[in-house]
Amino acid sequence: MESLRFIIDVALILFAAKAFGILARKLHAPEVVGEIIAGLILGPAIIGIVNQSDFINKMAEIGVIMLMFLAGLTTDMKKLKATGLKATVIACAGVFVPLILGAVLFMSFYGFGTVGSEQFIKGLFIGTIMAATSVSITVAALKELGKLSSTVGTTVVSAAIIDDVIVIIVLTFVLSAKGTGTSVLTTMLKAILFFAIAIISGFVVYRVFKWLDARYEHTRRIPIAALCYCLFMAYVAERYFGIADITGAYVAGVVLCNLHDVKYVERKVDVSSYMVFAPIFFAGIGLKVSFENFNPTFLFFSVAFVFVALMSKIIGCGTSAKLCRFNWNDSLKIGIGMMTRGEVALITAQKGLSAGLITSDYFTAVILMILVSSILAPVLLKVLYKPKSA
Repeated sequence: MESLRFIIDVALILFAAKAFGILARKLHAPEVVGEIIAGLILGPAIIGIVNQSDFINKMAEIGVIMLMFLAGLTTDMKKLKATGLKATVIACAGVFVPLILGAVLFMSFYGFGTVGSEQFIKGLFIGTIMAATSVSITVAALKELGKLSSTVGTTVVSAAIIDDVIVIIVLTFVLSAKGTGTSVLTTMLKAILFFAIAIISGFVVYRVFKWLDARYEHTRRIPIAALCYCLFMAYVAERYFGIADITGAYVAGVVLCNLHDVKYVERKVDVSSYMVFAPIFFAGIGLKVSFENFNPTFLFFSVAFVFVALMSKIIGCGTSAKLCRFNWNDSLKIGIGMMTRGEVALITAQKGLSAGLITSDYFTAVILMILVSSILAPVLLKVLYKPKSA
């Protein structure tokens, strides 16, 4: 029956993701790279035996939410406080540089327009797509390397969260200029309100979980309750405040990161994430790739788009990290960690498509950017973290 097709799709994705993940590890590359390639092979770009169904999309969404929740659970609060200002500076540079270079790239191909013209707004929108950072891939890579709770790891995750908020504000500004969005002030107020409510309610939630933890230590009800809280925060963030659901999930993890039993919660959540949801998310990136509408001009633009998108993050975030007194090696790690793109870039592109700022053809360039950055970032981070031989 066609209605049961999703079952075999999930089986194929999980099998291929695991097989290619093991192969990637044998070749000394991160497993997530193999999982993304598995989706690329199974999807319309090569074999075409698995389609990007609504069910697969929803499973992938849960996967990225769980990844960010795990990132929050493993956060070192002392390091988070210490890197807060630096992360903000890095995030601002990580939005500003891609925004400008993306706009210049678009107008170099399709003509320059005066400030406020439709061509100028379209250029700004292309820059906005480039500015969006998705730290999920980096989180998985740093977790695999055992560096997620390091100063660099904490800075990257914090900067990516702040980056998302800034991009949402910029996106609102661009859509407002087009006449299709809510006011920038409203968006900023919603973002501030979300974090204020999250912090205040977080104190209450933490005390409740602390009581549960003391009363039912090392029992599965604690991880189940924690995951429910994560999903609730993810839903509330996006549904009522216009903040990405992954931000709500990360905040939920940070709220619970100081629980006595946090390692037990992390292990239980990680099992579900590792076995099912995360592989579907990573493979889902590969499934989105299609080369049907490519022509020489657009191919050239797509290559330039990907190159500028990657380099703008490395230059913007890496240079600002150096100004924040990180050494050159750590600055490069931060720049590379911030260059991954994912669901936020896709959501941004979808908003532009609905507003008439871009056509569906540009999705291929966006997906190529996601695919290339998702494969390169983990590989480069592994190289940079490789112990130097004596």
